[in-house]
Amino acid sequence: MTDLHAATLDPSAYCDSPVYSPDLCPNMIATQAKLVYQLNKYYNERCQTRKAAIAKTIREVCKVVSDVLKEVEVQEPRFISSLSEIEARYEGMEVISPNEFEVVLYLNQMGVFNFVDDGSLPGCAVLKLSDGRKRSMSLWVEFITASGYLSARKIRSRFQTLVAQAVDKCSYRDVVKMVADTSEVKLRIRERYVVQITPAFKCTGIWPRSAAQWPMPHIPWPGPNRVAEVKAEGFNLLSKECYSLTGKQSSAESDAWVLQFSEAENRLLMAGCRKKCLSILKTLRDRHLELPGQPLNNYHMKTLLLYECEKHPRETDWDESCLGDRLNGILLQLISCLQCRRCPHYFLPNLDLFQGKPHSALEAAAKQTWRLAREILTNAKSLDKL
Repeated sequence: MTDLHAATLDPSAYCDSPVYSPDLCPNMIATQAKLVYQLNKYYNERCQTRKAAIAKTIREVCKVVSDVLKEVEVQEPRFISSLSEIEARYEGMEVISPNEFEVVLYLNQMGVFNFVDDGSLPGCAVLKLSDGRKRSMSLWVEFITASGYLSARKIRSRFQTLVAQAVDKCSYRDVVKMVADTSEVKLRIRERYVVQITPAFKCTGIWPRSAAQWPMPHIPWPGPNRVAEVKAEGFNLLSKECYSLTGKQSSAESDAWVLQFSEAENRLLMAGCRKKCLSILKTLRDRHLELPGQPLNNYHMKTLLLYECEKHPRETDWDESCLGDRLNGILLQLISCLQCRRCPHYFLPNLDLFQGKPHSALEAAAKQTWRLAREILTNAKSLDKL
């Protein structure tokens, strides 16, 4: 996190115009009000249209995925679908982009394992049989390695085989197929959408050692009550490829589980204009920052929004009237991170979310983000065209 806060922005690399500063603006309040008006208009028109289109896609995609997972459950009752529809919303599905989704499939019974998180695998942890526990006591006995680790890779491999068989049997087999050449379980639906199905364990009542520095002691946000709620919410352990382990071959690493904090993050973003701000950032990214090499995804936007919450800890900083300032701050911080080629994970600052991204793609994204920020900063009406 230190690197993020220390990162300096050098806009001169992208633009001859000076950076916008409220002190230079003769009528700051009027300018801010105009920007907030335009952002609300953008939210009501562009963002809500995006949300409605994604909701429609999710309904279509979930019918197919649910059918496939029902077939999986028939073959293997340990893999029970946790995808559920609650008040016209689907729980258990993350939107990666308008055409890409992830379904987290929660597995049962992790109790006989110790959660080992010693920081040697950034962003990951391993599950090791508790001392004296027999393999036979575990529901997942055949996926436990000789060293006593519950192998994320082995579970995923078995699940992939089951899903491939289910795809051939399900009633949507004409419109769905497995994505080849990956150890991930991915479905391509109607040649337009990709859905990754990720086996996972939900961990509540514990907090990872690698996230122990959160919250920072000198930062008043989010406050002790919210911190307690977030830590009680816990985190997930996902069976998926971890980019921080690319090229490493030791058995513990290939068997590691990826840490994920989506429920905790969502809880932190509940109040004020935070969710509206995230929705605008996602829409801008989908429309203008979908670039070759995939340098930026919506999780980067969510991460920088969380850092912005720390920089502006008072709830009054997240009134609707401050929406323009918060958006500008996040876009400028994004440019800074892209220039520094580093974006630390919010809870796991040793994990760089830009790791493995081509430098040329990050540079192109920095220039494009600067153009976008400059448009919004200098002419609020440009949002009508963005």
